[in-house]
Amino acid sequence: MAFSVNGKPVSVAVDDDTPLLWVLRDELKLTGTKFGCGIAACGACSVHIDGAIGRSCSIPVSELAGKAVTTIEGLKGTDGTLHKVQAAWIDAQVPQCGYCQSGQIMAAAALIEAVGTPTDAQIDEAMTNICRCGTYPRIRQAILAATGAAAAAPGAARTGEA
Repeated sequence: MAFSVNGKPVSVAVDDDTPLLWVLRDELKLTGTKFGCGIAACGACSVHIDGAIGRSCSIPVSELAGKAVTTIEGLKGTDGTLHKVQAAWIDAQVPQCGYCQSGQIMAAAALIEAVGTPTDAQIDEAMTNICRCGTYPRIRQAILAATGAAAAAPGAARTGEA
């Protein structure tokens, strides 16, 4: 099976029904994409497939022929600079345990790519990933900051200042 991951062509010899998640983690050693539930419900495994968000735990590798996959490792610029969503995540101090954050960031980046500056309703509709730590207010703050719609001054999420 041949497709690209983070801008590089890859070819893997696995069963056609192997979920993309396990190809990324076990075959390609890209461990930023996390296993959460295995049924595409939690979003910890979110990646971009041809620019759209996809939950890699439920996508068989056979569906990826000729497609482009971007993982959290590939979201950074080619010069190593952080993606604007990653930078906003840090500034807003979003993570607590951090387990879901790569999937959250991938979902937020796809949302911003699709709509530019999302409304609260668009954020609510698109951000269906589960955060067991409940950092949803900081996630929203980071999304808006990444688009320039809201300032995310360092420490704002901690102190309640915007």
